[in-house]
Amino acid sequence: MTTIAPAPWPGGRRAAEQRLAAIDPRAYGTTRNHLDGAITRLSPYIRHGVLTLAEVREAVFAWLREHGYGEPGRQAEGRSIAGKLINELGWRDYWQRLWRLLGDGIWSDLEPLKTGHPAASYATDLPTDVAAASTGLVCIDAFARELMATGWLHNHARMWLASYLVHWRRVRWQAGAAWFLQHLLDGDPASNNLSWQWVASSFSSKPYLFNRTNLERYSSGRYCRTCPRAGRDCPFEASYEQLQGRLFPLSGDAATDNPGPASPDSLVKTGWAHPALTLPAPLLPEPRRPLLWIHGEALGPTNPVLRAHPGAPALFVFDTELLAGRTSTTGGRPLAPGRLRFLRQCLAELPLHVREGEAAAAVVACAAEHGADGVVTSAAVDPRFAATAAAIAAHLPLQVLPVEPFVDLELPAAQLRRFSRYWRWAEPLVWAGFSRSARD
Repeated sequence: MTTIAPAPWPGGRRAAEQRLAAIDPRAYGTTRNHLDGAITRLSPYIRHGVLTLAEVREAVFAWLREHGYGEPGRQAEGRSIAGKLINELGWRDYWQRLWRLLGDGIWSDLEPLKTGHPAASYATDLPTDVAAASTGLVCIDAFARELMATGWLHNHARMWLASYLVHWRRVRWQAGAAWFLQHLLDGDPASNNLSWQWVASSFSSKPYLFNRTNLERYSSGRYCRTCPRAGRDCPFEASYEQLQGRLFPLSGDAATDNPGPASPDSLVKTGWAHPALTLPAPLLPEPRRPLLWIHGEALGPTNPVLRAHPGAPALFVFDTELLAGRTSTTGGRPLAPGRLRFLRQCLAELPLHVREGEAAAAVVACAAEHGADGVVTSAAVDPRFAATAAAIAAHLPLQVLPVEPFVDLELPAAQLRRFSRYWRWAEPLVWAGFSRSARD
């Protein structure tokens, strides 16, 4: 049995900065798909705002300048070297934009499945042998154990595990997505759910599959060497064509259909895009004695609220509904102990009070205790934030400060239908920022 070590990082800014300083865009670009590759492991810090996407982007640019790729004649080479890492940051920004657009709609199929199977034919519950890491498949069981023991999985392992659960076991992707959110330190509903939908084919042109050759190549064969089912009845021992025919015999051409362009109006009518969430507008004048409300998307010292009001009383609330697993943020599952430990380590480095309760009521009560004449917080994407903010604003003036964006770009809903459409607009703007910074 493979021994799984605890996640090799604590929460908090100091640990995040150490990882940020160690990034190597060149190695990342060439090895990231391998389980032993030079991945950054920054995602838990980004998910909770300990680091911002803008900070990571600038760290990549700083690495390029330090290695001589800021010179005009070498910028194209630098862009080639760091392009994959910047692209992955773009994926994170893209998922967040979709979450802001769709709200809790990220829990529903965005498109029909391309598998040939009706959605009703998929089971709604996580299989007990998968949850217990006892399927008898060494790779799948190792992934399940690592997820639950460490709160971490390499992205390739996440895709393999998701594909197995949805396509081989015929389980609804929502069951797996909620399981992941319970345990993953970087459990972000947008990145998580929309990636599961990409695997399932409810947000992609075809279902994602893998075979034993792919698994062995990127895992260095570590699982197959000890698996009793290798060479006997391994479900992944086949070509992609064979797997396609075996798993999706009725899919026909549907598996490769690519939805055409859609207008924002049609997206709303079909349920793909939900009406935009609205936040309370900043109220002027600014409060003279503010209470700072710190939420789970902004647990770093670069939080604009902490910068704007140093020394002001600040509060973070462990919402009882979230802890009990009664919210869409965790798919109806309580947070695993590892996730809570990581959050508490992040909070321990910040100058704030921590309470448990109903978030809006706790903020209003704390404001009264400190004689605050208003509440200041930072923007967030989770739709539960808008509801909590509105409840606070019913009692006190509320100011919502913007967070520095990864790329300053507004796009209509139709341009978010696929990542390629978003990236066509975003990528030139991101790299234009590098060119400007290299000149300065």
